[in-house]
Amino acid sequence: MDAFFAAAEQRDNPQYREKPVIVGADPKAGKGRGVVSTCSYEARKFGIHSAMPISIAYRKCPEAIFLPVDMEKYSRLSGQIFNSLKYFSPVIEQVSIDEAFLDISETFQIFGTPFDTCRAIKERIKKETGLTASVGLAPTKMAAKIASGFKKPDGLVEVKKEKLIDFLWPLDVDKLWGVGVKTKAMLNRMNIFTIGDLAKISKDELAGVFGKNGIWFWEMAAGIDESEVASGHEGKSISRQGNGLAFHIAKAISKETTFEKDTREKRRIEKELSWLCEQVAGRLRQENFKCRTITLKIRLEGFQTYTRATTLETPTNFPEVFIKEIRQLYRENFEIKDKKVRLVGVRASGFSCADERNLFEDKNERRKQDVHKAVDKIRQKFGDSIICRASSKDAEQ
Repeated sequence: MDAFFAAAEQRDNPQYREKPVIVGADPKAGKGRGVVSTCSYEARKFGIHSAMPISIAYRKCPEAIFLPVDMEKYSRLSGQIFNSLKYFSPVIEQVSIDEAFLDISETFQIFGTPFDTCRAIKERIKKETGLTASVGLAPTKMAAKIASGFKKPDGLVEVKKEKLIDFLWPLDVDKLWGVGVKTKAMLNRMNIFTIGDLAKISKDELAGVFGKNGIWFWEMAAGIDESEVASGHEGKSISRQGNGLAFHIAKAISKETTFEKDTREKRRIEKELSWLCEQVAGRLRQENFKCRTITLKIRLEGFQTYTRATTLETPTNFPEVFIKEIRQLYRENFEIKDKKVRLVGVRASGFSCADERNLFEDKNERRKQDVHKAVDKIRQKFGDSIICRASSKDAEQ
């Protein structure tokens, strides 16, 4: 989706249209401590982008409209878009709340050509939500993903199989998945600046520098991408023959909080982590998912950022499981007295459909599910704060 959160706000508030809109933390007149979640294309003209500190965004464009994140609205919209996508293919791989891959190789004939299908998807999303999506159509997932970023907003770019190398090779090397700032700097020192430059280096040389990643980088640069579109709801992959489709919906669900002041107060940190666990687990239940991997994110004073993850034997969407695992990750890795904490976050990934039954699930598990569903209904009606979990001290007792 194009500037998803900001576009949703502009749609619902006509007075915001054609104006710079920034969705994220409260800027507090340039003293805010959070970050930009999404910004409109009008705001991007000022050099503002996602994940930028909100204080810097304010300095770049103090006249912008700053709005808080309304995740309930965006999740509802995402679900609506996701349902629209099912009309075009059952093989959908969720990437984020506003991005997804579709495999249309077995269904495009219903709508004409693959290009016709992409155009129909864009038209259906626009008709049902009033929002625009940008679509990339290509023979590989990576190329489709790259193409979806071209001609934004409201773009549609097709990369044909015979033109794949012509499309990839002139692009900057950081367009490849996995090539971040540090890797790009290392490649540049090897006189590798474009994807084409990378493809002309031997795999052995790249492997000597980057290990297995070097071979993977070379294959991507050569247009070799065997990755499949994985349908999360079915819990399996389906082979992609022909056309991959990339554009915008959740392979992970996360929530984070930036403290007003850096803190080393254990009780405060764990209380915030517990609340984040409740929020993430609630989103999983809302989206009918369970997750197998739970990740803790910590940003310390000085902006050093770390993550620690644990993988569960049995997928879950129970907040008490999240709280137990996240608390253990925090205490084992970050309960340090000489560093204050600036930000904490919780992330869920490794999804499976919540409807999939575990043959060994006991009555107690089913009873817990019923309790959480009841709590969800009460909170939806009266607000999140109507039911609160016991304190950390009480919970341990």
